[in-house]
Amino acid sequence: MSATRRQVLARTGALGAGIAFTGALSELFAGTAAAQPGGHSGYGPLVPDPDGLLDLPRGFRYRVLSREGDELRSGEGPVPSNHDGMSAFPGRSSDRHGHGHGNAHTYLVRNHENRANGRVPVPTVEGLTYDPEGKGGCTALALDSRNHVLSERVAIAGTAVNCAGGHTPWNTWLTCEETEDRAGTNGYTKDHGFIFEVDPVDPHRTGAVPLTAMGRFQHEAIAVDPRSGVVYETEDAFERPFGLFYRFLPHKPLGGRGSLRAGGRLQAMRVPGVPDLSSIQETGATFDRIEWVDVPDPLAVETPIRFQDFGRGGITHAQKLEGCYWGGRSVYFVSSFAHSDEGSAADHFGQIWRYDPERRRLTLVIVFGPDTDVQLPGESPDNICLAPSGGLMVCEDGNGAQHVFGVTRRGEVYAMARGAQNIGTEEEPEWGEFAGVTFSPDGDTMYVNCYTPGTTFAVTGPWRR
Repeated sequence: MSATRRQVLARTGALGAGIAFTGALSELFAGTAAAQPGGHSGYGPLVPDPDGLLDLPRGFRYRVLSREGDELRSGEGPVPSNHDGMSAFPGRSSDRHGHGHGNAHTYLVRNHENRANGRVPVPTVEGLTYDPEGKGGCTALALDSRNHVLSERVAIAGTAVNCAGGHTPWNTWLTCEETEDRAGTNGYTKDHGFIFEVDPVDPHRTGAVPLTAMGRFQHEAIAVDPRSGVVYETEDAFERPFGLFYRFLPHKPLGGRGSLRAGGRLQAMRVPGVPDLSSIQETGATFDRIEWVDVPDPLAVETPIRFQDFGRGGITHAQKLEGCYWGGRSVYFVSSFAHSDEGSAADHFGQIWRYDPERRRLTLVIVFGPDTDVQLPGESPDNICLAPSGGLMVCEDGNGAQHVFGVTRRGEVYAMARGAQNIGTEEEPEWGEFAGVTFSPDGDTMYVNCYTPGTTFAVTGPWRR
């Protein structure tokens, strides 16, 4: 149940400044395995890695699964750059009947957030390439029960800026393009800004088909209501007017792999009387009778969606809408930060909102800010996921040494992993940020990416301690 880039915690804008939040942290784990007792403390100090790649607490170990520039096991080309959002899927019984790898225990699908100038593009593969000039996409890894790589292949190619996405109830990955570039821009031959479905076992079963009815905009993440099949989507727009929070009503809800191609209705959220979510600053603030307004032109043929005319009452915007995931009976989504000098109605360092579809109720669950209760020692945290022992795992994306931090349900913060200096020079060292943190379906392994240079790790140890 991963959320993704710069989504739950946000940069403060000041080097080395702490980040904090207040509110009911336990709210984030309602109805999930992480709601069980546990996650009350860390795992001890980090032990320096003699190989200089990843420092972990005593009792934990890592395996490097894949590195940028190495040859893909499929022989299709080099491992692409810019490892980003990622999710883990269970092996399936159907794997033994001609699809995927018969011994697979876990499948990983990994985004590559390559723009037009991406260092190592996702190799083009017949039947899996949307736009030959797009350098982004996904790769898929099949792992055995000991995290040995059985196969590694292109899962989709020819897309652009694949940042985040989300897991479907039928165990496919929806990868999101965080761009609005049109054909003819940056050398692209097709319009971009779409969602694509990726089958982790056999990508050819999903191909490279844009889910156009789900909208063309700067997608960040999605979450699927497992009861109704409604898909919620966030828009990470960088400039005013800021992004919207969407829902997609499929014509074939919960129809399984490929069903989203049948189309549906795209709507945007309107909070009556609230044109900008940043203006709400009080934890626990609740709004009933949330409205959903049909998007006039989901393909944004003439005008980007967030600029379109939504009629009387307008629409509700928010700066940096990023993470999105389902928990309990609600969908949670995140505004990473808001800066009034960039056009927001007010300032904050992050908000987490909960929308309850049954009650049509929106609640501000957590506000991040400098005067609240829990301090994170790093700056610019990034991806998060729920940990099997309870609490969160949070990727850091800032300056200096980069970490994966744990945050317990009581708000205690501890270092879980520290990366090595792997780019830059001795005089001006740089460390690659972490991204795509996720756990195996059995909770025994944490998978995490180093964004640059792209590296995927599998971390095992006493997670349930």
